Amino acid sequence: MSVSSPSLHPPLSVGLARLGFGHLPLERLKARYASPESGSRFVELEGVHIHYRDEGSRDKPALVLIHGVMASLHTWDGWVQAMAPHFRIIRFDVPGFGLTGPVPDGQYSAERMLDAFGQLLDYLGVEKTVIAGSSLGGYIAWNYALAHPERVSKLILVDPAGYQMKKVPWMIASAALPGSTWFIPLWMPRALVAQGVREVYGDRGRIKPGVVDRYYDISRRPGNRKAAMEIFRLLLKVNREELHTTPQRVAQLKVPTLLMWGDRDRWIPPAHVPLWQRDVPGIQVKVYPGVGHIPMEEIPEQSAADALRFLLG
Repeated sequence: MSVSSPSLHPPLSVGLARLGFGHLPLERLKARYASPESGSRFVELEGVHIHYRDEGSRDKPALVLIHGVMASLHTWDGWVQAMAPHFRIIRFDVPGFGLTGPVPDGQYSAERMLDAFGQLLDYLGVEKTVIAGSSLGGYIAWNYALAHPERVSKLILVDPAGYQMKKVPWMIASAALPGSTWFIPLWMPRALVAQGVREVYGDRGRIKPGVVDRYYDISRRPGNRKAAMEIFRLLLKVNREELHTTPQRVAQLKVPTLLMWGDRDRWIPPAHVPLWQRDVPGIQVKVYPGVGHIPMEEIPEQSAADALRFLLG
């Protein structure tokens, strides 16, 4: 069944949808991407309706998976089968993205993202966990491990944000354009989303059917595009003003850490790998030839197997 089904795109709206105008009703998106049968649940934490899945036995160690910008918890689908026999798997849509959507007051900060993560762990009764984070999710993961080392047993960073970038991805840089927070929320064509998806894959032939439609549909959740622009502005500010302190900060990490990176990452350069190796003694590294920014989605079986070796070793 195609993701772009009639239930999501009624005939009268198909033309406008393909041009990138309008949003999709949240209930339709939930029916397609967050049905109870899929394991999806929602909880309100400080006014934010967090979309999450809590899979596997609570008797097993917890593994929390955090996605990056413009993504959702679905980006980890390929890891679940491999991890399920060994872990209680918790994944969620970061506020501002996925089906969680925007925060009520429209204010975003790194501290607020860390706080939302901590609140979710508290709600689910998780005292200590392994964290795997991709891109922005990697930034959240290592910052949380620094702030709460007693709650993190191991850390997996997948092409994480962390060190200053001379050139930021075009999609994030667009937030600095005049009127971007007004114009882009009104109009983001499917072709633009498709281009973004192609950029984060090293081999575009690995993009599975339905993936672009999923990214596009979820981007049309009410409020998501404006939230993305606000978060992108935050990331530009952090890159400009704060990431120069990363070497000193990550050197304080006390938990065993695995760094995964695609050597065709067009968003965060593989040149950051030796910086992590320099500043985090004992860090383990796995670089994937021909792979882009999201190895857990592009090569799920191989990346999950490598993650398991690290976690169970």
